[in-house]
Amino acid sequence: MSMFTEAEAKAILDKVIALSKADECIATLTGNREGNIRFARNSVSTSGVVNEVNLAVQVAFGKRSGIATTNSFDDTSLERVVRRAEELAQLAPENPEFMPAVEKQSYTATPTYVQATADIDPAFRAKVALDSIKPCKDDSLVAAGYLADNTGFIATANSRGNFGYQQLNNLDYTCTVRTADETGSGWVATNLADASKFDASKDIQTAIRKAKGSVDAKALEPGKYTVVLEPAAVSGLLMFMLMGFDARQADEGRSFLSKKGGGNRLGEKVFDERVNAFADPAHPDVPVLPWDMDGLPRGKHAIIENGVVKHLNYSRYWAKQQEREPIAMPGNIIMSGGDKSTEDMVKSTKRGILVTRTWYIRLVDPQTVLLTGLTRDGTFYIEDGEVKHPIKNFRFNESPIIMLNNIEELGRPERINAGAGVGGGPGIAMMVPAMKVRDFTFTSLSDAV
Repeated sequence: MSMFTEAEAKAILDKVIALSKADECIATLTGNREGNIRFARNSVSTSGVVNEVNLAVQVAFGKRSGIATTNSFDDTSLERVVRRAEELAQLAPENPEFMPAVEKQSYTATPTYVQATADIDPAFRAKVALDSIKPCKDDSLVAAGYLADNTGFIATANSRGNFGYQQLNNLDYTCTVRTADETGSGWVATNLADASKFDASKDIQTAIRKAKGSVDAKALEPGKYTVVLEPAAVSGLLMFMLMGFDARQADEGRSFLSKKGGGNRLGEKVFDERVNAFADPAHPDVPVLPWDMDGLPRGKHAIIENGVVKHLNYSRYWAKQQEREPIAMPGNIIMSGGDKSTEDMVKSTKRGILVTRTWYIRLVDPQTVLLTGLTRDGTFYIEDGEVKHPIKNFRFNESPIIMLNNIEELGRPERINAGAGVGGGPGIAMMVPAMKVRDFTFTSLSDAV
């Protein structure tokens, strides 16, 4: 069984807290059922369901802390895991940045659970594979993809009286389609909370169209081009920058938000005035847990407003050092956009490049967020508002800070991933728009399809 009710979870956590002899105790219970199906070369290769429930117990004696885990919940096992955590804490060195557990908090439930997703069964997964494979086989194409659906819960409690419980789920689907001679490649990805809104037979047409359209790609000289970046391409670049919205990194001179002479650039205009981003745990399209990993309640707040940096992430320790009120780390980031489609932005482009997605991205310089990476699965030349022909993939060297100051148009935002999903693990759920950007730097060609 991977799903405990709130009452069942609280009963276990209350036992754990009562067993601890440490100065403080934090217990976190997570459960997850992951169903999946994988296919390649137009055939299903693996499928299955994995159920797991895990308990993590963290205790502290002063500034010494220890953690132990278990997946057994009888009384003997619970006492054993608590004692093991206490043994480890007493052996650990003091942590000079130790922060005590949070006091009792109040959480507002967010819409992270959808019954249609929880109801996914093997027949649903098999149909997704069939809907992906059949149209490819009928068109002499080759499909390879993966579907994973997750349904679970997270419950947390501590010896100061705090308690939280939430159920959550999501669905992730990706599929790559290649031509039989492997000269053309297309790709599609979908991330949703509500499985009833997912139709693989429609999504696969995007990958098919791009695979057939990317055959016989021509070489184009590297250089600076106007680019139309689809949301998947945008997210690959922005993720690295958004991870830099950390106050401590900025204050210590380690990020692009560091101010010359010390301090950070909170309140300064850093991006084009059309750039707006915010966090909202209850956003209907990308809901996330109502608390962060420290147990602080999340709320809606601006991150970037009209190009101005409005929020930096302060850890509880760094907030104390800087005499600031700690704010929960956001679990999602929603970037505002416009109402134009990718096709609309292509039509308004005199000469440029359409990029389906970016991959194999590496950080070159953290203080400028200079990134290098490659285009993939459908890169096309645009001329006079039309996609003229496929082009060979490029390596790029570009900073999202520069990119967000070279915006020409913004498209409609789309949900890209749910990294902070089931189990409350690290990551950021995102909604980002397609973008039309000028002077994007491509440095060399790649023969990879």
